[in-house]
Amino acid sequence: MNTDEQEDCEAETSPTEGAFSEYEESEIENPEASRMKRAAAKHLIERYYHQLTEGCGNESCPNAWCASSGGFSRMDNNAAAVKALELYKVNAKLCDPHPSKKGTTSTYLESSSHSNSACSNSRMNHKDGHSVRDNFKEVNYLTEEKVYEILDICGEKEDYSPLIRVIGRVFSSAEGLVQSFRRSKPHTKEELKSLQGKDEDKDEDEKEAAATAMEEDSPASSSRLGEGSSGENDVQKLGPDEVSVDIEAVRRVYSRLLSNEKIEAAFLNALVYLSPNVECDLTYHNVYSRDPNYLNLFVIVMENNNLHSPEYLEIALPQFCKAMSKLPLPALAKLARLWSNYGAEQIRRMVETFQQLITYKVISNEFNSRNLVNDDDAVVAATKCLKIVYQANVLGGDLDMEHNEEEDEEPIPESSELTLQELLGEERRNKKGPRVDPLETELGIRTNDCRRPLIPFEEFVNEPLNEVLEMDKDYTFFKVETENKFSFMTCPFILNPVTKNLGLYYDNRIRMYSERRITVLYSLVQGQQLNPYLRLKVRRDHIIDDALVRLEMIAMENPADLKKQLYVEFEGEQGVDEGGVSKEFFQLVVEEIFNPDIGMFTYDERTKLCWFNASSFENDGQYTLIGIVLGLAIYNNCILDVHFPMVVYRKLMGKKGTFRDLADANPVLHQSLNELMDYEGSVEEDMMITFQISQTDLFGNPLMYDLRENGDKIPVTNENRKEFVAQYAEYMLNKSVEKQFKAFRRGFHMVTNESPLKYLFRPEEIELLICGSRNLDFLALEETTEYDGGYNRDSRIIKEFWETLHSFGEDQKRLFLQFTTGTDRAPVGGLGKLKMIIAKNGPDTDRLPTSHTCFNVLLLPEYNTREKLKERLLKAITYAKGFGML
Repeated sequence: MNTDEQEDCEAETSPTEGAFSEYEESEIENPEASRMKRAAAKHLIERYYHQLTEGCGNESCPNAWCASSGGFSRMDNNAAAVKALELYKVNAKLCDPHPSKKGTTSTYLESSSHSNSACSNSRMNHKDGHSVRDNFKEVNYLTEEKVYEILDICGEKEDYSPLIRVIGRVFSSAEGLVQSFRRSKPHTKEELKSLQGKDEDKDEDEKEAAATAMEEDSPASSSRLGEGSSGENDVQKLGPDEVSVDIEAVRRVYSRLLSNEKIEAAFLNALVYLSPNVECDLTYHNVYSRDPNYLNLFVIVMENNNLHSPEYLEIALPQFCKAMSKLPLPALAKLARLWSNYGAEQIRRMVETFQQLITYKVISNEFNSRNLVNDDDAVVAATKCLKIVYQANVLGGDLDMEHNEEEDEEPIPESSELTLQELLGEERRNKKGPRVDPLETELGIRTNDCRRPLIPFEEFVNEPLNEVLEMDKDYTFFKVETENKFSFMTCPFILNPVTKNLGLYYDNRIRMYSERRITVLYSLVQGQQLNPYLRLKVRRDHIIDDALVRLEMIAMENPADLKKQLYVEFEGEQGVDEGGVSKEFFQLVVEEIFNPDIGMFTYDERTKLCWFNASSFENDGQYTLIGIVLGLAIYNNCILDVHFPMVVYRKLMGKKGTFRDLADANPVLHQSLNELMDYEGSVEEDMMITFQISQTDLFGNPLMYDLRENGDKIPVTNENRKEFVAQYAEYMLNKSVEKQFKAFRRGFHMVTNESPLKYLFRPEEIELLICGSRNLDFLALEETTEYDGGYNRDSRIIKEFWETLHSFGEDQKRLFLQFTTGTDRAPVGGLGKLKMIIAKNGPDTDRLPTSHTCFNVLLLPEYNTREKLKERLLKAITYAKGFGML
């Protein structure tokens, strides 16, 4: 044995003060040997500590200093740490772990389950000629320094198999991985003394080793014994978005190791072995509640930049996602808070990892109505994991948690009638009110609180998944809320607006059918008149008076009737409402309501947007009825030609307008206030403005308003200009129209209060839902149009029709859409989502083309020439108004 080996073994087997003095003297001569001696001493003290706190597992153990011994008196963690030092000094007996302890879940430092001598670590002296193959058997958790040390030794020997075995052992063990890459915490002398008592003669290195052993390993005893004393205290020292793992160290280690293909394979194989055990731990052993440090292993694994590579997609990543999806809600929230501190690049990497898995599984399987994507465990688990990243993306973005609209003072009136379940004596299954996401509640945020996320929300949408999702089945799972069936509607961020709109359509239709059944039941039981629809009979020339008066009566008598299917009849016309008549009704109502001459809304010629008239003479009821109309349009799947700034939809979703919302609501004012904020001179002397502002009413008369009390006497200065800008925006977007908007919102919620609208859609998607797409892609419409009555894509008349339509101007194209579908807007998803049918309507004739707007059907005679086709079509779309029977 060489000299270095002798010194190493002496340090372990004869732990006297002289040995430590010798160790200190040799520190300058051989830093590596010094480090190894310290590690060996620390390891032995840790084993004594575990023996005192956990025992060896043998119930008949004769060792008096083993917790498994019958006569052993339990001691707290501090006392155990002190005693471990004393046993180390006298070289007391160490028990071999009993076999029953080796397979225990949720314990740290599997090194305690090995009977190898601690000398094996000390023999890692690369000066000798021994093979490295027999070393590192006691390495059961890793640090950055340990990885580099093993890597250097393996590099010198040109044999990386020991490192591969260590990685395989640690990364396949939940216990080892949780303990790995811990952040080091420096301890004060006072802390060390409190841990070890008044024994001032003890060496400082021994004290540090004991303190480290107690701090790092006490979670193991708490998780095994269910006490959690020291472990919980350790966690409490961490912030809500902090973990005990050194993330930067993990990233550096991955950066060095992943470039080696053989080592990368070790990570892959270890993850395959690790994941099922972790899933079992979380499902059956409740490990996180006993030791929150268990979260470390998820943090470490997710730092692997190669998770999205093909090798991981088949087995390793799906199993890991299933394990992560079993984390309890507090753990999911902590992960989201932690990841919210990451940059956009890291968030995007994690998103791509989970999206890659979802896309791979969707493409490699044939999902249909019999083989639902909802039943694929890997896709479901990856979606749940993606939800954590989504919430981190929201939390890490630009949040506005303060400016929230106040709730309505009066609750939305509910129907006095019983529901169908209550009539049948059953308990109501679905609670009224908007659905709430549990993770959002745990984090205390909503998606609408985020003004700008770390990465765009669109990157979370998975188009291949949307294409194979059976939305009728998914909606059923969403409403029933069973544990064994997953609904992607609970993760709306992954769905595109078209898919979400379909889910909303099912919700609206089912509610309509429910109201219809209740009405039929009432008519049978109580003999009431059968009225299953929300019927509106209106005169075309008095549409506002007739419609709003009728809606006002319904809102007062029985608001539940607003949730029946709308059926509109124009007086004196024969049209039967299968959807097309309702479309025209909404179109005409909107044209009248938003006419500036009515005075309820103002119109800005520069932005082409409408805003509430702060000095309107109309009462609150009129604005409530307009809100009802907007809600009915969504409820009946009709698109409206309304032009509100985005802040209106944000306010409908519960957020107040702020200065940044002025950018589209009033860009001129926004620019002026921006210039005020950026002005480098003296605002008070050069601009001479005060906290009093002026506006003009309908008749051009100036109206003065004080942003602060006695605002005309308070000058705006460089110091208070930020407050002035915020107060100005608050007045323009909130206070000045508070009465009108509250009434408008109340009417809107009368129809949508039980709808999943808020749960599924963001404000910009609400605008798309109400107004449709402004982009008219007639090439996409041509691709999706179907033909009937003898026409096909290659018919002469069809080719001439599309050539003619593509030659029209923008206004003429909108007239054609209005004529054929009942609205001049494209549906959610664009014209490609519009199912239009062109049917043959006889041979050449002088008759005009006609349409069924309810079903988007164009009846087109087979005109002889292209010129005649164009002339007849233009006349039909230009002068079309009213409905008749064909």
